[in-house]
Amino acid sequence: MVQPQEPEFEQAYNELLSTIQDSTLFEKKPEYKKVIDVVSIPERVVQFRVVWENDKGELEVNRGYRVQFNSALGPYKGGLRFHPTVNLSILKFLGYEQIFKNALTGLNIGGGKGGADFNPKGRSDNEIRRFCYAFMSELSRHIGQFTDVPAGDIGVGGREVGFLFGAYKKIKNSWEGVLTGKGLTWGGSLIRPEATGYGLVYYVEKMIEHATQGKESFKGKKVAISGSGNVAQYAALKVIELGGTVVSLSDSKGSIIAPNGITTQQISAIAEAKLKFKSLEEITGSYSAFSDSPVKYIPGARPWVHVGDIDVALPSATQNEISGEEAKALVAAGCKYVAEGSNMGSTLEAIDVFEGERASSSGTAVWYAPGKAANCGGVAVSGLEMGQNSQRVQWTEEEVDQKLKEIMINCFDNCLNTAIAYSSETNKDSLPSLVKGANIAGFVKVADAMYAQGDVF
Repeated sequence: MVQPQEPEFEQAYNELLSTIQDSTLFEKKPEYKKVIDVVSIPERVVQFRVVWENDKGELEVNRGYRVQFNSALGPYKGGLRFHPTVNLSILKFLGYEQIFKNALTGLNIGGGKGGADFNPKGRSDNEIRRFCYAFMSELSRHIGQFTDVPAGDIGVGGREVGFLFGAYKKIKNSWEGVLTGKGLTWGGSLIRPEATGYGLVYYVEKMIEHATQGKESFKGKKVAISGSGNVAQYAALKVIELGGTVVSLSDSKGSIIAPNGITTQQISAIAEAKLKFKSLEEITGSYSAFSDSPVKYIPGARPWVHVGDIDVALPSATQNEISGEEAKALVAAGCKYVAEGSNMGSTLEAIDVFEGERASSSGTAVWYAPGKAANCGGVAVSGLEMGQNSQRVQWTEEEVDQKLKEIMINCFDNCLNTAIAYSSETNKDSLPSLVKGANIAGFVKVADAMYAQGDVF
């Protein structure tokens, strides 16, 4: 199923397949084996050129993509990423993960992903608007509220979603919920910016509750977080609200370490500065919120080997941001819970470290949750936004937050119970494998729909 030169997709494919094979699913239900071959090939891949004009009046051209991976459960759903590293392998890996992540939300949404190798950094608003209109002039042929509903991702925030939505509306002469992450005054949902970070913390809250039989919570926990975008910011704010201490954040140039904790005021300063594409080095060196703070900036480093003793690690930046060696360092630092706010945040080597420690212990070692489960809160609220658009209503912040929390609790319970049901492990004292539970639960739901619709026979 994996083509040459697709290392990211190969990793996602192997991670899913290996965890399913290391369970009793195919033994109990051998008919599911044939689904792997079908579900691992996208239903459709759209690739196109994007020709646009910069502020100097010069022609520029980029590659645009939309991977429509699986629609068994509903319209294709997944973000658009504008970043120079975007290629087909990365989008296939993200789309593949999205199939099973979306299944875990319990909502009727399929899996897809798209974007372009365009870098919005350093571009004017006019350049970004012209690029978005050129990009949508082709993408609009392939999406729609009942077909494919993209959202934002890296490089595609509220500004870009606004331009893309405006372009679609003009091209199609139709106001419809074709994109999620819209502005609150024109179809957006409350809690959408916060959803992935909040949902991540709600999921880990259940992990802590289950592992300690309700005796512990986030209160008093030291939490290392990577990234400094929306996911990391709102995860950090929710951890602080629940009584935890956030000891790190990071960006592509380095990390900040704060043994005594990063404050809500500092997170607000980071959020404001990141809108202007400021680095953490610039922020910590010039913003007043950091002037009298013992926060330490470490250039060119991820936080994991620098945070000291911690209880929780939340990788929330990008794929493969915890290596095997860094995983060992987290275990040595006493980390008990690792949950991915980013997609495929841990390498296979890191997952092997976490899972090896978990499987060989009596319940006190590290417990790992994959991104397809732990960070599904973002797409869940995107799905709730689609529902609000269809009804032409807007729910309150409390309503959306409550629905998000219920989705994350149900997702955790589903992963936990599925892991127990299909476990092939001999150590009955260890905690169940949430990565196996997530992969199997998502896969089975999609496979059943594919059988019912005749996609597999």
